[in-house]
Amino acid sequence: MKTKQIRKYVLLPLLAIFVISCTDLEIEGTDSIINENAGSGSFTGVEDVDASITNLYNGLNRVGDQANIYAISEVSTDELLIPTRGTDWGDNGIWRVLHTHDWDSNHTYILAAWNNWNSSIYAASEILDPASGADATQTALASFARAYAVYIIMDNFGQVPFRNPGDGPEINPEVLSRTDALALALSDLDTAIAGLPTALGGSGDPLKRGTKASARFLKAKLLLNSHVYNGSGTASPADMNEVVALVDAIAADGFALQSGYFDIFLGDADTEEIFWLPTNIGNRIWNGMHYVQIAPDQTGGGWNGFTTLSEFYNLFEGDSDNNNVGAGQEERRGWVPDASNADNTNFGIGYGFLIGKQYDTNGSVLKNRAGGDLTFSRDFPGLVGNSDETGIRTIKYHPAGGSSLEHEIMFRYADAHLMKAEAIMRGATPTTGGSALTLVNELRTLRDATPLGSLTETDLLNERGRELYIEMWRRNDLIRFGQFTKDWEFKSPDNVGDETKNLFPIPAGALLSNPNLVQNPGY
Repeated sequence: MKTKQIRKYVLLPLLAIFVISCTDLEIEGTDSIINENAGSGSFTGVEDVDASITNLYNGLNRVGDQANIYAISEVSTDELLIPTRGTDWGDNGIWRVLHTHDWDSNHTYILAAWNNWNSSIYAASEILDPASGADATQTALASFARAYAVYIIMDNFGQVPFRNPGDGPEINPEVLSRTDALALALSDLDTAIAGLPTALGGSGDPLKRGTKASARFLKAKLLLNSHVYNGSGTASPADMNEVVALVDAIAADGFALQSGYFDIFLGDADTEEIFWLPTNIGNRIWNGMHYVQIAPDQTGGGWNGFTTLSEFYNLFEGDSDNNNVGAGQEERRGWVPDASNADNTNFGIGYGFLIGKQYDTNGSVLKNRAGGDLTFSRDFPGLVGNSDETGIRTIKYHPAGGSSLEHEIMFRYADAHLMKAEAIMRGATPTTGGSALTLVNELRTLRDATPLGSLTETDLLNERGRELYIEMWRRNDLIRFGQFTKDWEFKSPDNVGDETKNLFPIPAGALLSNPNLVQNPGY
């Protein structure tokens, strides 16, 4: 008889609440959920492997939240800012400290990211335990999901707790160093590549679970960052050559760049999508839209929170103060409709970056709360004291494709294409497609941007920002290019140049529950 899955996770919110609310830090038996059948080799496998895999992949859908892993990946960068407007979006400063880099080990979203993705590691490990009897395909699916979860914990926290399913509650999880965690993830991905099915570019539905292409993509991402993870600071030519080979293999399966930038995010099958998750994309649409911007399936309007910094907006070609049609902008910066080009199909809501006056579906100017013309401005009076109009808004997924579309792209080919260019810049031998500059200009031409005459690291980082904004890669990119600690608007001066911010703190409760963990430097 297989045991049902009652797990003791590495850390649970209940424990965190106990730590924060009490001064008596003695751990009680009720502070965590115990697998009563664990320990002394008594784990006999999951009850139903297919059901466990379904649950495992359903758990990955948590990326659709606007908080937690999404928040710490994006709001901690120069790409997103959530200013407080009166009392709206105050939330006891939880958003502001992410942008200023003043977070601590009790931050709710950091804790949630730690809890959620460590639980996925453990759930995958249960499936991969020999006692569960998973076949080759099931093993490959669980290996890909575990590698993804290990990557997230390793990338954000630098160390990974690891509990074997047979370990009892008296055994503290071992802690993998960043180097050991990288080795585990790469090994899991080799298993995944060997056992996962081949899916062709444009195949749609099969891409919401692991395939050879998604495993190769994640392996390329890990190798591209390996000099960060192993502390060497210098990319290995062998690793960079493997990145190129992995991207070429993805292309051989029919994945490719696609024209029509905003069409990529409509949920239709295309050659850009490598891995997507069936999570609701409403957060990506409405968290920055104004209260009066509506759609037939979202008559309550937007939530008027998320904005971008003007310095990030300025990375794009076009008139710096005008994003209406014909302002000389590249395709990726999008456009704002006005009275001359109102279009019922987009409900008056623009694409990309919304700045200046905003319009309804008939081309009439929308009104702000005070009754004036709704005009999004690039400037903020500060992190607090904002009106309902401050800040340029970003929108990549659009209500024209459905406000409740359950289809968020996690890996896409343009990212792989730029990873190949970067690997060549960092020492790989060029293969098909030519030099790093040629590859970047191929993408820029497709996106109606002026080709570059030369290519620096700054150029490549900026290109990744223009192509992949609000897709959860900005923090990772800034760290790899040594720019996460740079100054940007409203970052606390004491945190500028502080390399310890490249890792988040281990949550306070986790340190208490597992003495094998050591707090990251600077916290």
